[in-house]
Amino acid sequence: MAHSLNRRGLLKVSGAAIAAPYLWLPARAEGPAWATETVGPFIEVETNCGRIRGGHSRGALTFKGIPYAGSVSGKNRFKAPPKVTSWTGVRDATRLGPPALQGPGTTYGEHEPAQSEDCLVLNVWTPAVKDGGKRPVMLYCHGGGFTTGSGGQNIQDGSHLAATYDVVVVAVNHRLGLLGYLYLGELGGAEYATSGNQGLLDIVAALGWVKDNIASFGGDPGNVMVFGESGGGYKTSTLMAMPAAHGLFHKAGIQSGSGLRGGSKEAATETALRVLAGLGLTAKDAGKLADVPAEKLLALQLAGNKGPLAAPTKDWLAKHPKPPTPFDNGSPPGNWGPVMDGAVLPRHPFDPDATPLAAEVPLLLGNTKEEAIFWLRDTPDFFRSDMAALTALAHQQLGAAADPILALYRRTRPQASPQELGIAIMTAMSFGNETTTLADRKSLQPAPVYRYRYDYPSNVPIKGTDWTYRTGHASDISLVFLNHDMLDLEGNGPGLAEAAKAISGYFTNFARSAVPSAASQPAWPRYDTCNRAVMLFNSQCRVVNDPDSEERKFWQSFGKG
Repeated sequence: MAHSLNRRGLLKVSGAAIAAPYLWLPARAEGPAWATETVGPFIEVETNCGRIRGGHSRGALTFKGIPYAGSVSGKNRFKAPPKVTSWTGVRDATRLGPPALQGPGTTYGEHEPAQSEDCLVLNVWTPAVKDGGKRPVMLYCHGGGFTTGSGGQNIQDGSHLAATYDVVVVAVNHRLGLLGYLYLGELGGAEYATSGNQGLLDIVAALGWVKDNIASFGGDPGNVMVFGESGGGYKTSTLMAMPAAHGLFHKAGIQSGSGLRGGSKEAATETALRVLAGLGLTAKDAGKLADVPAEKLLALQLAGNKGPLAAPTKDWLAKHPKPPTPFDNGSPPGNWGPVMDGAVLPRHPFDPDATPLAAEVPLLLGNTKEEAIFWLRDTPDFFRSDMAALTALAHQQLGAAADPILALYRRTRPQASPQELGIAIMTAMSFGNETTTLADRKSLQPAPVYRYRYDYPSNVPIKGTDWTYRTGHASDISLVFLNHDMLDLEGNGPGLAEAAKAISGYFTNFARSAVPSAASQPAWPRYDTCNRAVMLFNSQCRVVNDPDSEERKFWQSFGKG
């Protein structure tokens, strides 16, 4: 997703819980070859498009790679997803389906198949099937901005969450990048009226699948929570403003990805013109894009600002002679993400206020304390910076705004090192201020909003430095999913299990009742602009009203004169 700084002992399911009165399941017959492998005994479930076969994984029943929509290649490219083509026989659902086309080395699942343009599949984890259960459903939108990622990432495996908290977890693959967000509405006519948001319409189709099928998997289609981290949070924000998604989910969770605005049709059309020019086509040739090999389109996307997408048209140069400022949160040409087209996305999700479509949707949102470490971890020189180096960097990035910002943070954080000051400033600019803005605007609606900050420190070392990852971006994912046993960015420090139980408890109870709670942890007040209650996630959580209030007030007033 684009930001102003270019940021890029568990409870096991009992036999009674697994087995419906008419369905007896014997003890597991074999062990997994890898952590998230689906093993026997295997189970068949009927969906509205055909029968599928899943099995057991990490204490839950698992069904993977289920098609929720039809082919989106060829003539269906850049369009809303079609319905699934039904099949006969029993379809295997024991392995992950294909992730969306993206750059090399960017998918995360264990034993994932090759990437594919036809990637519209989902995974389901549940404590039981065909038992008449009415469990909360938690549908996860993966991170990776709008260009990378997979619903099969191992640390977001839903088995432990389903088995421990008696919920149904769903994760979705959908179109990404150029194939997911190229806007042709101004160039291709009515045939491409839904283009520019096709990746989000994929998630809407997945929600439709949940509505039609999740009862067979023990879930309640009338109690669905959509949530996601980073780009997945931005996707969730946008879904809240889409008429096509309205009523298909009933709660939302946004982790480190508050999406306030969609991109403009003007910038998105300019991107489309650059794509066409890069392929030797003209503005009248939008329909020919259906015949271009998908790999060629991906290569054009990956070339980014070093390829044809960097070459602006004459009309764009005439209208936009100056580059955007560091604080311009607009989406310039060549960026991929939602387009405010007036139809699929009729307005910005949370600007200048919260979309009315979200008025009755309770929201849980927050960010990690030191998000920016994620983007700095490959620049070890930063972690050796002195104040002079930080000041030079701030002036390079922020211009005249550098001095008042540095002065504020040196006053509010007198014990902080230069590196800590830089991380705090970058985190506020890219995540903290947007989270505050979204929370403030959403809090004016009837449904409650609950805000958190993730404070559990990772002990994962940052190569070439004496730093650890601390509370960097994405270090919370495995704890939300109760997958802290999978060593990742969260590390393996003291209190990890307690933090994971607290955070996963808050999320699942919010999914169940719209009130986040966790065993042996404090009550979580709803957020409002009077008290600004924020839950600080850790092994022992605590509520603080308006943390870092002076900094928050500065960012909210910045640029307003």
